[in-house]
Amino acid sequence: MSNTTSQNLGLIGLGVMGENLALNFESHGFSVCGFDLDSDKRLQFSYRTQGLQTRCADSLSELVASLQMPRRILIMVPAGLAVDTVLQQLRPLLSAGDIVIDGGNSLYSDTARRMAALEGTGILYVGSGVSGGEEGALRGPALMPGGSPEAWPLVAPMLQAISAKADDGQPCCDWMGSGGAGHFVKMVHNGIEYADMQMICEAYWLMHHLLGLSPQQMSEVFRDWNQGELSSYLIGITADILATQDPESEEALVNMILDTAEQKGTGKWTSQVALDLGVTAPTIADAVFARTVSSLKTERVAASQVLTGPKKQPHADAAILLPKIRQGLLAAKICAYAQGFALLRAADREYGWSLSYERIAKVWRAGCIIRAQLLEDIRRAFDAAPDIPNLLVDSHFAHLMHDAQQSLREVVAQAALQGVPAPAFMSALSYYDAYRSARLPANLLQAQRDYFGAHTYQRIDREGKFHTRWTR
Repeated sequence: MSNTTSQNLGLIGLGVMGENLALNFESHGFSVCGFDLDSDKRLQFSYRTQGLQTRCADSLSELVASLQMPRRILIMVPAGLAVDTVLQQLRPLLSAGDIVIDGGNSLYSDTARRMAALEGTGILYVGSGVSGGEEGALRGPALMPGGSPEAWPLVAPMLQAISAKADDGQPCCDWMGSGGAGHFVKMVHNGIEYADMQMICEAYWLMHHLLGLSPQQMSEVFRDWNQGELSSYLIGITADILATQDPESEEALVNMILDTAEQKGTGKWTSQVALDLGVTAPTIADAVFARTVSSLKTERVAASQVLTGPKKQPHADAAILLPKIRQGLLAAKICAYAQGFALLRAADREYGWSLSYERIAKVWRAGCIIRAQLLEDIRRAFDAAPDIPNLLVDSHFAHLMHDAQQSLREVVAQAALQGVPAPAFMSALSYYDAYRSARLPANLLQAQRDYFGAHTYQRIDREGKFHTRWTR
């Protein structure tokens, strides 16, 4: 154990993510002092970091006293009350110029509130999204810091050093903006992640029901798809999962897992904020709802004995349908990314963060859970046209959608006709069709609102607001 009293970084919260981040910092030449309320975690940290440039403090005051000035402290505790508690205890121990970084999945508005509470103290606050799971934390995550702009030059060398590096060598860490921008960007990342995971699950379920493929066969399909436009971390791990056998039953392990999915709330936050800001993000929301309906296992089993669906059809020709599922998945993924970036744009208008969508896409290219080949194309799209209103109208993505939208339609139709739930595929198609429609039936909807509530309407032939007495 190092005896230095001048550590580069303090790290509070020595769970898996915190411990791995500490090891990542140390491997890049930064000395770390760790602390956790749990004495077992402190002991584990001391054992795992023997001989490294690290130490473990037995109290917050000891941790603070061990740090170089200005102090840099990374908090890796559960979002919510735990972060507020740590801040309350830290505040009297810190001085003007010290920097506190919240690396958890905090709600962006909580980050803004905490910054406001520190105004006048000189203490700088950073809310940083961290994505990549425990492996990313150790080997290189994607980092999305935001908050006090004065803090960025003081933490950039450390954060960019430990971050993942894209194929062009650029660090997957950059400044997102002031206030809660960093945590907002991470929240949207997670919303896209929800949609992406759900769409991959739907592709798997369609292969199972419509084609009768085994998990091993599907593993080979996903491994093939991971070589082209669909190449991504999530496609890759899906191939690995489907190839894994359960040693006890000798069945595919995925078949032995209960079909109920949990969530930590960031997808729900994304959907709620989309509603608050008036942004259309149905595919992200439907991915959240897919998890909630999965939790109704007992009800679903009972309902399956009562409710009927279409008659089972013979398996389709895989040579014909598989390419359509692949193209449908690509189209649906593009729609989910378009929804996420539309939400980022709306938030930027609301909060004035001066977000760079090209920079966000650049940071997401490696390290994070949604890293994918598509993100380099998204980066190029926003680099060429930063003010483009929606990713779908970029020439490259419009061309991809032109080629893939018919496959998405046919896959959605097959899912509906054969009773296979595919909510993310279906909502992505509806989103695409609504966005490309020059005229929608909202004229009738507004007339209905005027009928029962005198809410008025606008006309297509002249300016102004109008009201009609609809009954005579």
